[in-house]
Amino acid sequence: MNAEWQAVWLTFKLASTTTLILLIIGTPIAWWLARSRHWLTKPVAALVALPLVLPPTVLGFYLLLLLGPQGPVGRLTESLGLGTLPFTFEGLVLASVLYSLPFTVQPLQNAFENVSGRMLEVAATLRATPWDRFFTVAIPLARSGFLTAAVLSFAHTIGEFGVVLMIGGNIPGETRVLSVAIYDQVETLQYDNAHWLAAGMLVFAFSVLMCLYLINGRMTRGEQHDL
Repeated sequence: MNAEWQAVWLTFKLASTTTLILLIIGTPIAWWLARSRHWLTKPVAALVALPLVLPPTVLGFYLLLLLGPQGPVGRLTESLGLGTLPFTFEGLVLASVLYSLPFTVQPLQNAFENVSGRMLEVAATLRATPWDRFFTVAIPLARSGFLTAAVLSFAHTIGEFGVVLMIGGNIPGETRVLSVAIYDQVETLQYDNAHWLAAGMLVFAFSVLMCLYLINGRMTRGEQHDL
């Protein structure tokens, strides 16, 4: 089962890295989408949500073209001495960030939209800078959105299959994540191992979602009690 444990570790490493990056880049995107009235917000929102309706193999295919040795990004990374990203862990991270982006941005956007404009105005009258208002007012009020975004992004990354298979292939210890490992076990008719891996992912997904609903419910009741 060493190969399977490698896949488990790689999957959690990929999900953790992806979630951290998504929270960093998704927060300003969500804030802009929630607060801006620029005409570009609609096209950007549609672009962010595209992975929700686009088959993962389509996204993986175009990423291969962009990141491969003949693609513009691939030629750039090769000229910088970095090689190409397909079939590497870094390539998996990039694909996962793009594929899970809506699972971070949309919960954060909804949370920021619910932040009271009145409270931001009060903070402004107290001479709080835009940065102060964002970090001391908006982010604390949107904490449930951050929790939802982090949990959904992490869980969704763990469950990825099509896009990681297209970009990462199936290299043990490098790009062979849990979903690909299950596919391998089924292909070779090793159903016992496939059952263990699949059941573990099922229990994990259910537990994560239950915890999310329970914590969000308590946070909502706490906010209502404070009001």
